[in-house]
Amino acid sequence: MMKPDIEFEQRARARQMQLTKPPGALGRLEDIACWFAARQRREIPLALVPAITVFAGDHGVTAEGVSAFPSAVTGEMVKNFARGGAAINVLARTIDARLTVVDAGVHDCVDDVPGIVHGKVRAGTANLAREAAMTRDEAQRAIALGRAQARADIAAGASLLIAGDMGIGNTTASACLICLLADADAEAVVGNGTGIDAAGRARKIDVVRRALTRVAHRQWQDGSDCLAELGGLEIGAMAGYYLEAAAAGVPALLDGFISTASALVAQKIEPAVTDWLIASHLSFENGHRIALQKLGLSPLIDLQMRLGEGSGAAVAVPILQAALRLHAEMATFAEAGVSEKHD
Repeated sequence: MMKPDIEFEQRARARQMQLTKPPGALGRLEDIACWFAARQRREIPLALVPAITVFAGDHGVTAEGVSAFPSAVTGEMVKNFARGGAAINVLARTIDARLTVVDAGVHDCVDDVPGIVHGKVRAGTANLAREAAMTRDEAQRAIALGRAQARADIAAGASLLIAGDMGIGNTTASACLICLLADADAEAVVGNGTGIDAAGRARKIDVVRRALTRVAHRQWQDGSDCLAELGGLEIGAMAGYYLEAAAAGVPALLDGFISTASALVAQKIEPAVTDWLIASHLSFENGHRIALQKLGLSPLIDLQMRLGEGSGAAVAVPILQAALRLHAEMATFAEAGVSEKHD
């Protein structure tokens, strides 16, 4: 796996010290520019070319009553994505990002929907509260699907990858993975998902605890095993997407709760993947902060979003672009003829 080049980060920091502003005056925007300098191997990083891929899959755990919406909504939303009517469609257009939708495991048939990448591993997962969500082979195929899509996005010219999710029930699977991989309690991690009430949240906490009890004595070989027992097909594809981005030396911008659960799976498979991840926002969903802390990442913004789809990441892209333009286009003290600070 490629490593960021610290020499270019140091060069970028030296340039920041010469720009016409007090040192550190632009706060984290300066750090962002230097972070990308190390990964693009350029003192002055190029503007980002974002690509968004939304991975969709259904979850058998919805049989436990953990969601406010029926499973059919997953397939219906895939069709909405294809028509351009979802939030992520609007945001992709706003930031001029290529948007792809991938069927990783939608239960309903969407084969006749134009513009969808058909990579269905299986028609939804099993009920993780009672049995493994999928086999290890299926988990690895989901990861491979995400890797293939990352390669396609990079080949099309993307220099920043964003993975989004769609899957009714996937906050339950993600909560299970975050509890397992960040060693956290279900009470602290489980939120209200798509809008369940207090009774629904209590039921969801119970489901997560039952799932974790079911695998309590399991010996984990790697992140693929964790994914197979407690994850989702779209979650696995997103993990593969991050792994391939890191392998290719292309940064990935994380979204919210499901995104970070996927990143934790990727981290379990390859710890160095986190060198290529940047966190976009802090989700309103419980447990997102816990997952980010385990990944060692700090979110850029907090707008109390919890939609998924890659929406929080898309909203943060202009901040990244602004950081890079400031770094590239501001005059130095010498260029502007401005006196520098006294020693």
